[in-house]
Amino acid sequence: MDSIVQPAATEQPSSSRNRLLLTVYTAAIFVSALLLFSVQPLFTKMVLPRLGGSPAVWSVAMVFFQSLLLAGYAYAHLLMQIKSRVVPVVVHLLLLIAAFVTLPLGIASAYGEPPASGYAFWLLGLFVMSIGLPFFALAANNPLLQAWFVRTGHPDGHDPYFLYASSNIGSFLALLSYPFLLEPIFTLHTQNRLWTGGYGLLILLIAGCGVLLLRSPNLAATDARTEVANAPAPTLVTRLRWIFLAAVPSGLLIAVTAHISTDVAAAPLLWVLPLSLYLLTWVVVFQSRPLLPHKWMLMLQPVAIAGVIFLLAFGGEQNLLLTLGGHQLCFFVIAMACHGELARTRPAAKYLTGFYVALSFGGMVGGLFAGLVAPFTFSWIAEYPILVALAALCRPSANERLAGIVKWYWLALAALAAALVAPSYMTGDLSTWFEDHRVWIAGAVGVLAALLALALNADRWKIFATVALALTLTRIYPADEGRVTTVRSFFGVHKIVVTPGGYFHVLMHGTTIHGAERFLNNDGTPVTGRPEPITYYHKDGGIGQAITAIRERKGAPLKVAAIGVGSGTLACAAEPGEDWKFFEIDQSMVDAARDPKNFRYISSCLPDLKPVIGDARLTFAREPDGLYDLIIVDAYSSDAIPIHLATEEAMKIYKDKLAPHGAVVMHVSNRHLDLEPVVVGIADANDLKSWVYDEDSGRDADYIFSTDVVISAREADDVGKLASSKQWEETDADEKVRVWTDDYSNILGALYRRLRYGEQ
Repeated sequence: MDSIVQPAATEQPSSSRNRLLLTVYTAAIFVSALLLFSVQPLFTKMVLPRLGGSPAVWSVAMVFFQSLLLAGYAYAHLLMQIKSRVVPVVVHLLLLIAAFVTLPLGIASAYGEPPASGYAFWLLGLFVMSIGLPFFALAANNPLLQAWFVRTGHPDGHDPYFLYASSNIGSFLALLSYPFLLEPIFTLHTQNRLWTGGYGLLILLIAGCGVLLLRSPNLAATDARTEVANAPAPTLVTRLRWIFLAAVPSGLLIAVTAHISTDVAAAPLLWVLPLSLYLLTWVVVFQSRPLLPHKWMLMLQPVAIAGVIFLLAFGGEQNLLLTLGGHQLCFFVIAMACHGELARTRPAAKYLTGFYVALSFGGMVGGLFAGLVAPFTFSWIAEYPILVALAALCRPSANERLAGIVKWYWLALAALAAALVAPSYMTGDLSTWFEDHRVWIAGAVGVLAALLALALNADRWKIFATVALALTLTRIYPADEGRVTTVRSFFGVHKIVVTPGGYFHVLMHGTTIHGAERFLNNDGTPVTGRPEPITYYHKDGGIGQAITAIRERKGAPLKVAAIGVGSGTLACAAEPGEDWKFFEIDQSMVDAARDPKNFRYISSCLPDLKPVIGDARLTFAREPDGLYDLIIVDAYSSDAIPIHLATEEAMKIYKDKLAPHGAVVMHVSNRHLDLEPVVVGIADANDLKSWVYDEDSGRDADYIFSTDVVISAREADDVGKLASSKQWEETDADEKVRVWTDDYSNILGALYRRLRYGEQ
């Protein structure tokens, strides 16, 4: 009896210890990931007001996070070269405590107003000085804790990569919970306190991991099994391959985010979705038994690449949801294939920290290319097709089928390229036919690349070259109708489109029109004289009516402040003798609007216009109080007003700058967000009354659009005839809509209201 019972009695403590080890280490890695990826949207939201809510802030933030991730992984790698178990535990706990002392999160006092240029590098410095130390300490946790776990002697320690999946589950949940749970419920101040409390909890968990490591039995034997395992060291070529496989999807993450923010739609909530999918790929590929086998992803990858080619040729306006979903689904498949290759070629646990250094270095390289190099190099989102083409090179080497035929492929591809590219340099029916059928021409070449991969198992360089040709065709035969010029800056990519026949010049950001001007009459003769404001600014629309009503109410020339230049349309709303001052964050936009080859509003109506450059929330606050009869807030980050210009504190600034009987007009036309109750709410919080204009012009063909406008003033008499107009409805604050402040906003709520109530 004793001989039977005794082994069970000795095995029980070991089993309990292993469960405790697994629980504590998994919890520490999970909490660390939650903190690591919840700090990204939290701190980015704190920084956005400094730079106009630009999507580029998110891209630069990603570059910072990827760079600090590399630094953290390198620190973990060096720390684990120390044979002593005590030193790494003590050093890392001291680092975590030092970082904790700097909390709660806040913008470094040295970083006040942004400079006139060099936003990206200024922003990187702000991130480093503000959250560099706590993020660096968090970044090291994943590889460091996995390496500790290996040395505990746990039965699963020989292949600890399943803990990486646990880490990415935490990251994935952190990103999704932020827009859907944290942001709608908690203020920024409360979010910051919760994050600080979570950091304290993490220190306790990591201290527990350290204690379990130091108390592990048979330390010398365990270390020997770990360090002297009969596993060959990865070669230089293997390490470079890891870097490349990590760089492509990392850069593609930023590129696809920039694309859907610029060329398709600009709902800020969408910034989180590609990153969530990116993290989900890491979760799946490092599972012990992946739900999506790697061989499936390798088969789907060329199909996904062909899908991107179709979507780029197709454009974004025709079916917004299909296009958005399509780009992100294709990105997910491509990233799965790349990360699956990394998981397949991962080294033995002995080389774990070096593997993670290679991954993080590749991630940083991809992020630097897409987030910093590309915006300064290209005038459009060229990094997206470039990285899609490079994804073809992430496929493993293959033995080609029908090699006797495939060897002639390079010659055939050169001939095909010549035949398809040459018409772009011609005029006439052939060129027009190619432009009209661009989707099928580029798509057919994309399908050819997929067939090469699936049917012939072709060499990845042949697939890459074919994909590159297809993507080139989407550029030389663009989806936009008419001649297109692109202007790119830190704040995004704007397109100046000359419509077929040259009748209109149109300013676009993604699929959103931000201004237009008629250059030719219907009979083809040039438009002469003072340009007529159109799009959202025509005289019969909400903004036009508001300007007229305030002018008539005052009975004298107006003093007006306009936040946002766009195409310069509002310059021609000014009358002689009036004083109009414009505030604009993007100098490149001012330069484009000034050029009479693009738009003539400024050159014809206010040729001496000198806009104040910088974020309007900062620059406008320096204006004298009680100065303006009318303030027009028309600042867009593509299709969304920057949040910091639509808060209770922002409205107080506007109110302070108003003359005794002045009014604030806010343009809130938006396809994605219902902002009318937000503006009414912040006005009410400042004891202002509001009237809402929401009417369809029915004249879109003439580039005269319906507008949603809110005008706010102290008294009804201040808005003149608008107070009695049937087109304007005096509106009280909705008690169900929480007032937006600098400490609280709810993008999801505005999105939900738009989806539920539509354009009503």
